[in-house]
Amino acid sequence: MNRIYPLKFKPIIKDKIWGGTRLKNILNKKCKTDKAGESWEISGYPGDVSRVKNGFLAGNSLEELIEVYMGDLVGDSIFERFGTFFPLLVKFIDANDVLSIQVHPNDELALRQFNSFGKTEMWYVIEAEREAEIIVGFNQPVSRETYLSHLKDKSLMSILNAEKSFPGDVFFLPAGRIHAIGQGILLAEIQQTSDATLRIYDFDRLDDKGKPRELHTEKALEAIDFKVYPQYKTPYEKLPNKPNRLVSCRYFTTNFLRLNKPVDREYHEIDSFVIYMCLEGKFDIHYDGNDSESLMRGETVLLPAMIKKVNLVPGPESSLLEIYINGRPDSARIDDALDKLF
Repeated sequence: MNRIYPLKFKPIIKDKIWGGTRLKNILNKKCKTDKAGESWEISGYPGDVSRVKNGFLAGNSLEELIEVYMGDLVGDSIFERFGTFFPLLVKFIDANDVLSIQVHPNDELALRQFNSFGKTEMWYVIEAEREAEIIVGFNQPVSRETYLSHLKDKSLMSILNAEKSFPGDVFFLPAGRIHAIGQGILLAEIQQTSDATLRIYDFDRLDDKGKPRELHTEKALEAIDFKVYPQYKTPYEKLPNKPNRLVSCRYFTTNFLRLNKPVDREYHEIDSFVIYMCLEGKFDIHYDGNDSESLMRGETVLLPAMIKKVNLVPGPESSLLEIYINGRPDSARIDDALDKLF
């Protein structure tokens, strides 16, 4: 068997009613319309499984590769738990208009409502227009009845928390937290492999057939976390040439790195694949002696679990996200979901 290497995949572009041109103009994606809303960089979602675009494995699907390379690709514990199902979905998103107000169910509720996993996710803001906002959580204590009253009279925005958004902002969105990306924002999204979305309010927009998009009022009531939290924007350090922790949960760990000199990264302590998303600049990944792979802004690569040490060389500077699963993504509910889904 030929030795596996850092894998790049063909982006899966999704046109959206709220999409724009930033994926094409800023991140160099090949988009056929001016309504490109999402670029699925690495996906194991059924019907949208990524295919390799570099090296001798070009054309193979991610699912096929996991079947062949198993733990060498994704990590032994991850393969033991998920089999050929890839547990993370990473995207770039361009919100040229505000997205719908929505919420995602947790694993247990998603299994019942969608026969799928739940959806915990995070956002890293790459670019934001002046006055751009992220809607996340509530701005005051809210009862179920109060929420429904505001939803009915279309004053929902008055009880939602809106955060001015700037490049470098991070938002962690556990399942149950109400949210929406505001107009004029380009961001990276890391999430569970799931499309379990409950749309709450869509500003009375019409779809391409002139009809209002479906709302999920009753189902969303089961999912929403009505608590108010003291802080919704995630603080983090920005030390150069070191991994700065953004989010660590049972589904994924994400670090931010700003490089202006070569940096060694070792992964002997984790049993997981690693994903790099290049946010700015470019860098080279040196591995296995003399082998290397280059990454430009807007590109994403999957580092197989069997590659335990790399040297990242910026040219001359680069910013990136580093994503992996730290330890077993343990939950009886995940086991139950896998038993019922597969």
